[in-house]
Amino acid sequence: MTANRNTGEVITLTEAVDFTHSFQTANPNAIKAFLVGEEKLDLILKQRGCIGIRIYNGQENNKNNLVLVGVDENGEDMTNGVIVEHLNPCPPDCSKTSALLKP
Repeated sequence: MTANRNTGEVITLTEAVDFTHSFQTANPNAIKAFLVGEEKLDLILKQRGCIGIRIYNGQENNKNNLVLVGVDENGEDMTNGVIVEHLNPCPPDCSKTSALLKP
């Protein structure tokens, strides 16, 4: 699949609930989600030539986290640019009302 500005697919809430609840059932002790602020996303996306963000799984001190890096039109990581990590994990920083969290 080629990287472009339209990579990804919009899904329904029902599909999102199915995906997240399935993961949470299979991994009850895992981090459920991560929050990244708008300003950090903008820092990545506003880099010259950036068409999207690649999200890597990462780990620090035996805790999972995500690493976000810009991607250029050739599908290459923009590793000389802005790279974001240290996102807020859920739990403890979770939505109080989201259908995406399994009760």
